Amino acid sequence: MRILIAEDDRLSRTYLEDFLRGYGQCDIASDGMETLDLYLESLKNGTPYDMMCLDIMMPKVDGLMVLRLIREIENRRHLSAEQQAKIIMMTAIADMEHVDRAFELGCDAYASKPIEIDKVQEVMEDLGLIS
Repeated sequence: MRILIAEDDRLSRTYLEDFLRGYGQCDIASDGMETLDLYLESLKNGTPYDMMCLDIMMPKVDGLMVLRLIREIENRRHLSAEQQAKIIMMTAIADMEHVDRAFELGCDAYASKPIEIDKVQEVMEDLGLIS
């Protein structure tokens, strides 16, 4: 499985990577622009991401905009739901407006911070990424 972790907080990024490395190859982005660059490069190389963890509040381009752009690209490529990346939005923000907006834009799941590995693993099971 190919996984992209987009997180500006180094500690959260490292924590997630240490856990997710057991499930596949992890790439790391620390801001929204880098996330989009890695995503587009993966499409160009024919190695799209199976799963993405996106922080909502990232520098340069926030996670909601990244999510919107990724879903637009997938729709333009006529990718079925099974072919689209499974996207888990992560944030410390308790604002349900952001969470609702993320689901409107097409996220598959939401995880609050601090990150709880057992919850992330449960979400991955629910999404059919692991068994």
